[in-house]
Amino acid sequence: MPVDLILPVSITLSLLAWLLIARWYIWPEISRWTITAALKPLILFHCFRYVGLMFLVPGVTTEALDPRFADPAAYGDLIAALLAFAALAALHINLKTGLLTVWLFNIWGLLDLLNAVARGILYTPDGHLGATFWIPATIVPFLVMTHVLIFILLIRRNTVTQEGLA
Repeated sequence: MPVDLILPVSITLSLLAWLLIARWYIWPEISRWTITAALKPLILFHCFRYVGLMFLVPGVTTEALDPRFADPAAYGDLIAALLAFAALAALHINLKTGLLTVWLFNIWGLLDLLNAVARGILYTPDGHLGATFWIPATIVPFLVMTHVLIFILLIRRNTVTQEGLA
């Protein structure tokens, strides 16, 4: 298989696997929980997004990555991790403030992932990710899936709330 196809194939298969796991195992369970109980474990995974800082570590990647990709990907992930911690804290303090913080985190987090993927395609030659290859190949699809589930929970709650007011 050509090297330039390995990452797109890996991302596609990983995303498919995570979506099946979400559909068959995660969603049937968390859809019965309160919104706060359902959001917390999904957000908690994003607290580990500081791992994106590895794009900046010499020797972890095959060679230094183009800063047009590495810097926004690394620092965008760090901000997403901090926002995830803030969202978890806000959920404990006040549900209204908590949900607003979750919206902020989720919008930032998903846009950051999409930005990193686009920049990675544009500025990172195939085979240069080195040991960080597993991040876009496995972790990014998982994080995208959790962002989608969070959006579904938030929109579903908002719809239920607005229908209850009508």
